[in-house]
Amino acid sequence: MNNPNKKRLRRTMMFLNAQKPALIKDPFIYKPDSIMLDLEDAVAENQKDAARFSLYHALKTIDYHGCERVVRINGLETPYWKEDIRCAVAGGCDSIRIPKTESAGDVKVVEEAVAAAEKEFNRPEGSVLIMAALESALGIMRALEICQSSERLFGIALSGGDYTKDLQTHITGTGIELMGARQQMIIAARAAGVQCFDTVYTNLDDMEGFKKDVETIHLMGFDGKSIINPRQINVVHDIFTPTQKEIIFAEKVVKEIEDKKAKGIGVFTVDGKMIDIAFYDGAKRTIGLAKASGVYKGDL
Repeated sequence: MNNPNKKRLRRTMMFLNAQKPALIKDPFIYKPDSIMLDLEDAVAENQKDAARFSLYHALKTIDYHGCERVVRINGLETPYWKEDIRCAVAGGCDSIRIPKTESAGDVKVVEEAVAAAEKEFNRPEGSVLIMAALESALGIMRALEICQSSERLFGIALSGGDYTKDLQTHITGTGIELMGARQQMIIAARAAGVQCFDTVYTNLDDMEGFKKDVETIHLMGFDGKSIINPRQINVVHDIFTPTQKEIIFAEKVVKEIEDKKAKGIGVFTVDGKMIDIAFYDGAKRTIGLAKASGVYKGDL
């Protein structure tokens, strides 16, 4: 499967209750990279059918202006998830998020249901991607097998609230209780070549704490962060968008490596820093991120 959207820019993924038209009618105006239309925790048990109805018509009738539309289905232990997938795929969603993922088998079960729905509703094979939310100690320990479970899987995401409960602790705001899971997940994601997303930051009154949290996960190598409010979007985008200084340095690295490689030179300096071929992929990623963010003016 070769879906070009698998590696798309996903700095922000904003959660929205799929049942509430006021929330899902125009979230694209805030310019998140992705929206998460939630059928799971945000929707009461007796409102699941109503939420699906709202979701289907939103997907069918609203122009989201290029914003990725991800649907979080109900857990595989519930009676709702199969119909959630049929409704989301029929409506035209881009991706399905699996909650409480604990094994490669969980992903494969959803993959089969997505493939069947694509066929049923005449969607191109492989057009609907999958992401997996890790919400337990077992899920974190199996991160690599989950990352390698399906060609449809574009990434994994941490769900900090449920994970810390399983760990018998709580969210502190310091990030200490999440550090092990974050590190395990980013290593697994990079080893498997998929993306990795951090959990939500729920204290909307502490924007300085939010900024520090985003800076931390950016330095760790995450691709983006789940968010719950439009106020959080610009903070994440600013931190995840390369600066002009970083872009200029990346351009120099790419050009010098390509030039020196042709001349058989393996190690050299750029702006006083020792550089070799190992820096090439990182520099290309910086330029790619700058292009996707709309701030690149160069010609590479």
